[in-house]
Amino acid sequence: MDLSWLWPWLACVGLAAITLFTRAFFLIPEREVPLPQWLKRGLKYAPLAALAAVIAPEIVMTNGRLISTVVDARLPALACAVMYFFYKRSIMGTIALGMAVYLPLHIGLGW
Repeated sequence: MDLSWLWPWLACVGLAAITLFTRAFFLIPEREVPLPQWLKRGLKYAPLAALAAVIAPEIVMTNGRLISTVVDARLPALACAVMYFFYKRSIMGTIALGMAVYLPLHIGLGW
């Protein structure tokens, strides 16, 4: 009897159980669990760290390798977006300006 179908199902059930446990972990206690101040302060930066971990490889890598040339549309778009963010402190404006610089360079010039 071939049980090769069983491993994917067990993996999915195991991953679902682990996800459910880790997401519901803070709902299990009846009262709030006290956290140290340093941990609360550190958790404020978790979303920013996760976003940087997703975006940074997309900026500096192509096909799993570091970009080997400075003639890449992402670099001027990144520079403009960073300068705009530090000038205006607007997330939507930063995204819009970065894409406004990236798209013409990428599509029109083929960078």
